[in-house]
Amino acid sequence: MATARPPISVVIPTYHALRYLPACLSAVQAQLRPYDEIVLVDNRSRDRAGAWVRTYLPAVRVIELPYNAGFAGGVNAGIAATRGELIWLINDDALAEPGCVDALWEALRDQPAAGWAAGVLTFSRHPQVVAGAGIRFQADGIATDRALGLPVAALPPQPQLVFGASGGLALLRRAMLDDIGFFADFFSYLEDADLAWRAQLRGWKCVLATNARARHVYSATAGMFSPLKQRLIGRNRIRMLIRCLPTPLLAACLPAILAYDGIALAYAALRRQPDMVAGRLMALAEWPVLRQQRRIIQARRTASITALARWIEPPGGPLAALRTQRRLAALVAG
Repeated sequence: MATARPPISVVIPTYHALRYLPACLSAVQAQLRPYDEIVLVDNRSRDRAGAWVRTYLPAVRVIELPYNAGFAGGVNAGIAATRGELIWLINDDALAEPGCVDALWEALRDQPAAGWAAGVLTFSRHPQVVAGAGIRFQADGIATDRALGLPVAALPPQPQLVFGASGGLALLRRAMLDDIGFFADFFSYLEDADLAWRAQLRGWKCVLATNARARHVYSATAGMFSPLKQRLIGRNRIRMLIRCLPTPLLAACLPAILAYDGIALAYAALRRQPDMVAGRLMALAEWPVLRQQRRIIQARRTASITALARWIEPPGGPLAALRTQRRLAALVAG
């Protein structure tokens, strides 16, 4: 007999995305049951998205923050205000395809050791192309979208274990969050990779639900190559690596990590992109705080180094990264 689905709390952080919200919320509402709930967290949007939702979609509970807390802060505020055993995270600029939440739940239900399920994000203009199917982690410290640029048809038909889920489309067990904590205060970018590491350290698995899909407007909030995004990724990458990698894995990966950052800093100097440098310096200035966070996180590790090492893939190299960026820019533009 199939396990009954527990109540779901949908958490959607939003910032200046009123143009996307009606379609996003309509697609989500169509997949829920009477005992589920939707919480929209408005990060002080100038387009007054929260006020619009209160007026036209009264079934949606709105939390209006006094300042922009970013994706991480918005999601954490929403989770703290919900009651469901399951939390469905979806971006405000994503359109869930029919059957999305059922596919996420079925994949999670069939993997008792999994604390969360990842969905498949596709490009809004190219829904046959994968924008992300979970997260992968490389030995050079890069955490990036799995299967980026591949045809949706190339994905395996059955759910499979992956390193982690993108915060843009995931179903999480509250039990996992009670164990490992909420998203790190990264504002935006790589908070889901940090969560993936903390989950893996505690033995929580992640399962990819290949039939759970949503069309996504890629980097609609901060801009795909904006200075803000470069600064946050540079900072949060260092934060994640210091906090989450156990010492044996950090030592093994360090040469590739340093090589990548050396190339990135040289590129930043050549292209006059100081935010790539500034973000890294911001993280290094936080060393005392990050070291204390590392001690707490690593002290709670239960997974073996061998089990964790299997998720670390070979580094892609700068040429592969450049090709991926060009491919991504073409998909977003076209």
